[in-house]
Amino acid sequence: MNAMETYQIYLTASAVLFTTGLAGVFMARHFFRRIVATKIMGAGVFLSLVSFAERDALEFADPVPHAMVITGIVVAVSAAAFALALARRIHQLTGEHDFTTDS
Repeated sequence: MNAMETYQIYLTASAVLFTTGLAGVFMARHFFRRIVATKIMGAGVFLSLVSFAERDALEFADPVPHAMVITGIVVAVSAAAFALALARRIHQLTGEHDFTTDS
């Protein structure tokens, strides 16, 4: 297997992850499921950033996209923790656990 095939496999997997997460964001009503769907979308974006990293003749990847992904993971984890705390607080105050259209 050469590097181009591996690159295509990673891009396909990232597209599948992103599409699955996007469908979950639009179709799920429960707070927790939407947060998990957003995390799945983020995993797809991180995988695509890593697969886009340029490689030289010796197959060493550019470290800048990898550093961006590590930083993004830290930000995504803290944002997910905030979203979960916010969803918990909404549930405590209103008793709701999903998005409803009626008032």
